[in-house]
Parts: sequence; structure tokens; C-alpha cells
Amino acid sequence: MDITPRQLEIIEAAGKILTASGVSGLTIKNLAKEMRFSESAIYRHFTSKEEIILAMLNYLADSTEKRLSNIKTSPEPEENLKALFREQFRFFSLNPHFVVAVFSDGLLEESQRINETFMKLMNIKMKYLMPVIMQGQQSRIFTNVITTDELMHIIMGTFKLQMFKWRIADFEFDIIRSGDNMVQSILTLIKNK
Repeated sequence: MDITPRQLEIIEAAGKILTASGVSGLTIKNLAKEMRFSESAIYRHFTSKEEIILAMLNYLADSTEKRLSNIKTSPEPEENLKALFREQFRFFSLNPHFVVAVFSDGLLEESQRINETFMKLMNIKMKYLMPVIMQGQQSRIFTNVITTDELMHIIMGTFKLQMFKWRIADFEFDIIRSGDNMVQSILTLIKNK
């Protein structure tokens, strides 16, 4: 995705507004005020609020793809699972406004295009998580009592809950440490005894 530095600034400002005021607070007027621009200056870069949200989600999807593809894989599935989530927690700790964008239920009602972009983002995460789970199950380190698909949904749901808890706590706790504890708990549950 090609994005100009100015568009990235607008996305980050939109993230601040989402964090402070939610989806209803994200308006072109509020965005222009936050950036000390005129509304027409915003429209030179994005045609609508929907376009800004789509750019934010596409930027996150591209970033996620790049970051997760650069993780060095290990012969140990536990280490691969930890590395995937450690990277996600690290990124979100530096960019909490993306947490609000991804875990804001109000965005799902915005448009079909936004829903499709959410699905794209989820598919990228599954693309990297599925092989790790399969690796663990094939090597008999992870349980085979639960299907790979079901394990993936349990793990992704746990991640979403952790991020939601961090969001409603106004990002006050250490998401990296808390995330590491969460991953360790998941491993305790899914590893064969």
C-alpha cells in the first residue's frame, strides 16, 4: 500500500480521535481540528471518513504481513507461537490507536468495505498462526484432541479479549508482559502432557 507521509499523519490523528472519542467522535471536522488543518485539506488526501478508516486498516494489514513474515522460525512450535504474539504485542504497545481501530465494534457497522478489510487483516493473522499450530500438532507437542481450526479460533479469541481488556483499561498495564503471560497460559492449555 502506497501511503504518503501526510496520509500517515492523518491516520495517526484519526487513531488518536478513535482512542479518545470512539467511532462517533471520528469526523472530518474533528480530524481537521486535531491536525490544525482545514476540512478541505483533509479531503485532498482522503475522500471520506470511510477512506481514512480503510487506509488505517490496510496500513495495519500491510504492516502485519511484513512484520510477521520477518519473524525467524524455529523448529520449536512453542517459540514460534511466542514470537508471533510477542511481535503483535510489541507493535500494539507502540501504536495503541490501531487497537481501537481493530477492536472497535462500531466500525463493523460502517461499511461492507471496512468489513472486508477486517477479514483481510484476520486472514493475514491466520496465515501465520495456522502453520505454527499445525507444526505443534504434527510434532505431538500441541494437543490433537482439538482441531487445528478450533485451536486457532480459541487462540485468536484469547488474543482479542486481551487486547480488549487493555483498551478498556486505557492502555494502563504492560501489554507485552501481560501478553507473554497470556501466551504461556495458552501453551499450558494446548500442550500435550
